[in-house]
Amino acid sequence: MSTAPPFTSTTVLVVLEAGSFDPRLREALETAGIEFVEATDERQARERMRQIRPAAVLCDLRLPAGDGLGVLSAAKAIDPELPVIMASDPGNVTDAVSAMKGGALECFVKPLDAKRVVPLLTRAIAAYRAVTESVPFDAVAESGVQGIVGRAPGLTQVLRSLARAAVTDATVLLQGESGTGKELFARAVHRLSPRAGGPFVAINCAAIPENLLESELFGYEKGAFTGAVARKLGKFEVADGGTLFLDEIGDLSGPLQAKILRAVETRSFERVGGTSPLQVDVRQVAATNRDLRARVSAGLFREDLYFRLSVFSIQIPPLRDRVVDVPLLARFFIGKVCADLGRPPLRLSLAAEDRLMSYRWPGNVRELQNCMERVVILCEEAEIRPIDLNLHEGEVSTPEVDPWDAIDLSGTLADASQRALAEVERRKISAALKDAGNNTGRVADVLRISHRALVVKMQDHGIIP
Repeated sequence: MSTAPPFTSTTVLVVLEAGSFDPRLREALETAGIEFVEATDERQARERMRQIRPAAVLCDLRLPAGDGLGVLSAAKAIDPELPVIMASDPGNVTDAVSAMKGGALECFVKPLDAKRVVPLLTRAIAAYRAVTESVPFDAVAESGVQGIVGRAPGLTQVLRSLARAAVTDATVLLQGESGTGKELFARAVHRLSPRAGGPFVAINCAAIPENLLESELFGYEKGAFTGAVARKLGKFEVADGGTLFLDEIGDLSGPLQAKILRAVETRSFERVGGTSPLQVDVRQVAATNRDLRARVSAGLFREDLYFRLSVFSIQIPPLRDRVVDVPLLARFFIGKVCADLGRPPLRLSLAAEDRLMSYRWPGNVRELQNCMERVVILCEEAEIRPIDLNLHEGEVSTPEVDPWDAIDLSGTLADASQRALAEVERRKISAALKDAGNNTGRVADVLRISHRALVVKMQDHGIIP
């Protein structure tokens, strides 16, 4: 039986003809801390991928034996999400198009420019790790993004889509209920994008009166209206070279929708009271808790703007559909608040965990965060009990969707089986801990595994006794 090659989280497989590895590119990779292994033809590349599992592949389309498209196919057979960057001879349009259709992340024209290749590889590796390693997103990308924590299949798919979208420059539409953390996901898109070094500017379109929103978005000239005593830059202008996050865009009025559409399409706008168009280089990430398709059908939202914004449309699941993530998030927020207050971390009892998982969380992650902050401030014991949570009975119910239905069954039978097994292990260990009063030695005996194996599995599943 063959075994999958180990995942080498920062190693890039570089497949270039012998003698064509530019020393400047080699030095730039080393300076960026990117490890790499080399191959000079398709056969050697396939052999390298059997030995290791790279975090990315950089491959020439033309090789002395075989070709780059064969390497691309082999890489995608290992993992469809494995980022592959191709290099093409000038004028070789046909193969470059075939590579992009085959799933290549990018196809650069030779000679390779290290200033373009290395930053893309860095972002691609971070994004790939974010969707292949079961760890909080912010711990992977070195992005400073905090709070995206969880392992539910629905969240994993969102992160997978987000990571793929981030390394492009396409507009992204984040849809989800209030409190699901749409701004956190928007910041993740920015931090993993080519614009990470530029500004991230956010504006809540529903929080600003309509008569002021236009000037907030586009700025105004001195004397444009009473009180305009000096020129003011708008959000589009401030975000030049970076990302503009338009939150609650579904609440925009018709006239503002038209102006934003023009700004998105032409990358130009005029300040209020101005006469000359201004050019900006801004990526838009929009978010809404409304059903934009329904609003388009009702004539309340422009269809052309909807399609322009939703090049990548990502639906963020509500917390009630991420039941397995509730304990992970709760402990994350508890640890954060305890650290902020300078007090020892509080333990979350199994009974309190069960209570949290049975609550429907109408306010989603934001409500859970507020709940944990309140509990940490008021709890006088070392362990949090159900009574400390102060959750209303009316919101406690059996989830409408069986948690088993939330298991992601996509991919191969082996992939789906592995995810199902992980859920069985989590439930079995949690139940055994509860029955044994958190005595891990007794649990190991009952489950007939070593104590070390039990501890490792508890860590993998985020189970804290």
